[in-house]
Amino acid sequence: MKLRLACVMAGALSGVLLLGAQNRTSEPLQETTTPYIPGVVTAGTRVQILKRGFDGTEGPIADKDGSLLFTEQNANKIIKLDTQGNFSTFLENTNRTIGLGWDKKGRLIGAESAPGKVQLGVLYPTRETLANEYQGRPIGRVNDLVLDEKGGIYFPDAVLAANEQGTPAYKPCLWYFTPVGKLIKITEEVPRPNGIILSPNGKVLYADNAAGEYLLAFDVKPDGTVGPAKNFAKLEAPPEPNARPGGDGMTVDAGGRVYTATRLGVQVVSPDGKHLGTIRIPSQTQNMAFAGPGKKTLYVVGGGNVYKIATLTHGLPYPAK
Repeated sequence: MKLRLACVMAGALSGVLLLGAQNRTSEPLQETTTPYIPGVVTAGTRVQILKRGFDGTEGPIADKDGSLLFTEQNANKIIKLDTQGNFSTFLENTNRTIGLGWDKKGRLIGAESAPGKVQLGVLYPTRETLANEYQGRPIGRVNDLVLDEKGGIYFPDAVLAANEQGTPAYKPCLWYFTPVGKLIKITEEVPRPNGIILSPNGKVLYADNAAGEYLLAFDVKPDGTVGPAKNFAKLEAPPEPNARPGGDGMTVDAGGRVYTATRLGVQVVSPDGKHLGTIRIPSQTQNMAFAGPGKKTLYVVGGGNVYKIATLTHGLPYPAK
């Protein structure tokens, strides 16, 4: 498919680019500890600061050896944190990739967000464009993804794209890239989609609405499409008047609990939608993933910083996030 240039909403794009400007290594950060969250963490577990000063931190995901990969999106890099605690550059020239996912072929899939080159693509071990337009119009902005057991890929599109005349091409939506390579728009019910994740059995798709109070849930149909949106869980918002939780990246654990990065930190929700607790993070909270030996460590990234938290639970073998 031929890539077409998209005119991205200036306000939304400037908000994205500001993420790199929020890395302040000179500002002191005070480590926090967790509250008791049943099945997740004991009270007083340390939220350990591992490293600061990256030029953007997003898209964490476990590698097959238990190490962690995450994107340094403003530097066009993917960084590796190995199981001995060493950081190194895993991949460069990543087209400002944000979200990551491994498919069952061993390919690393990326949500590539550079203006004018927005696409869902393969980053490693080769480079390949999977999807960058729909019905002849460019997709607007991709920032997260999750793969299902069949090899399909769900991803959000948060920003309006425009055609050559400046007319909006479509509303913010969720896409499904099918196992046979077809791009399907599955819903426009999320006004400002951000993070996305599947339940452990793959029957429920969760999506953050960064402009709303609720974590949304969709029943997944056999063909990969979804039913109507449901208000799954009300997220905790900051105390300021009219403040929103600001849901961002997501993951799930083996017990089906859903983890959402928000303005207050990592909020944990039970499989039936009950808010279980919030883990306060010392700086901006953008995304998280389970990695390390046995996938028993929750790694959190945001604002150019990387944190880790020892947990009572563990992540799923697949999808890797």
